[in-house]
Amino acid sequence: MELSCKSEYALLALVELSLSYAKGEPLQIRQIATQQNIPDRYLEQLLATLRRGGFVKSQRGAKGGYLLAQAPWNVMLLDIVNCIEGLENKDNGSDAVLTTERQVVRGVWQEVQEAARTVLSAHTLQDLVDQCNAKHQVDLMYYI
Repeated sequence: MELSCKSEYALLALVELSLSYAKGEPLQIRQIATQQNIPDRYLEQLLATLRRGGFVKSQRGAKGGYLLAQAPWNVMLLDIVNCIEGLENKDNGSDAVLTTERQVVRGVWQEVQEAARTVLSAHTLQDLVDQCNAKHQVDLMYYI
């Protein structure tokens, strides 16, 4: 299983906004796109989805851009992925004939989804920021 490009870009954009959360200054799309190497137009669509989901807010004007709508320690990764991927609303194909094999495959897939939900619900945006900061500190260490 892989993280979709859509979810990865959304998480990267939100981490970038989280890094500047304390300053309270909005970031423009091109700033986020440049820092995280995300295509501008794609990022614009993702931020619109995240705005509708209540994760970011936009500010108009010369000093406009995007801000987190709530503190990074209050934002669960599961909620972000659900917003971007629409996982809560996906149909499991209940119209299909339920063979024994299909039941077995669905059972395993439900275990996979539950494990992913458990991991994503155990982490916040702040956890990602803390891990980024720790990694930057390690990368900056001077070795003799």
